Amino acid sequence: MVKKIFLFLLIATFISCGSSKSTIQTTKKPVGWKYSKPIQNGSGSSKSQTKSTSEIVNGYIAQYNSVAMSNMKAYGIPASIILAQGILESGAGQSDLAITANNHFGIKCHDWTGDKVYKDDDTANECFRKYNQASESFKDHAMVLTGKNRYANLFKLSKGDYKAWAKGLREAGYATDPKYPEKLINYIETYNLHEYDNKVLGKGNQKEESKVLIKDDFGSDQANLYEIQKGDTFYSVSKKFNLTVEELKQKNNLSDNALSIGQKLIVK
Repeated sequence: MVKKIFLFLLIATFISCGSSKSTIQTTKKPVGWKYSKPIQNGSGSSKSQTKSTSEIVNGYIAQYNSVAMSNMKAYGIPASIILAQGILESGAGQSDLAITANNHFGIKCHDWTGDKVYKDDDTANECFRKYNQASESFKDHAMVLTGKNRYANLFKLSKGDYKAWAKGLREAGYATDPKYPEKLINYIETYNLHEYDNKVLGKGNQKEESKVLIKDDFGSDQANLYEIQKGDTFYSVSKKFNLTVEELKQKNNLSDNALSIGQKLIVK
């Protein structure tokens, strides 16, 4: 009888342990389960967060056009030229030098006694001026142009002739890139920067809004410019002028697909 009772208790204990172990196994979550859930991005996809080139440039213009016009009044340098140079030299404020040193024109130290940063440029570890705010960089740019004899001929030019100024800067040795004037002119005409010159000169807005296809002067040649309208795409514009999309982008030194209403493209 004692043996039967002992055997019964032994079997009951074994069954109890087995059922308990089964319960633990079914409720335990697999290791790493939380990493299998999709990551939620409350601000949308990365593509929607990326600004187009035109948005960045337009933001730069909106931020600094008043500084450029003020410097035009004070120093006689066309606001369009100031803005175009700032866009080109600083990557519309996105360059490392502009971000870390508020230096929008790549001005090097020379006899500078203020704060400095060192970066590789033409040679390794070159010294560049560092400013407390970007407006100081714009003022220093004006002081460089007005304070050196080699730029004196620029100030004999009309303040409304941005093309002559663009070419004059290259001729005076401001830049070694042979396409420097063309790049400045392209920014000025793409983003209508000459309108800021007109405001300072009291000419108002001289844009001919009724004309979509505009002829403009580039030295002895004439380039046809097309003004982007609502609904235009690279594909639709290229078809209008018997170009491929790639040809149209190459003519305008563009790499992305962003277009803005009022932007001008070289089409011939």
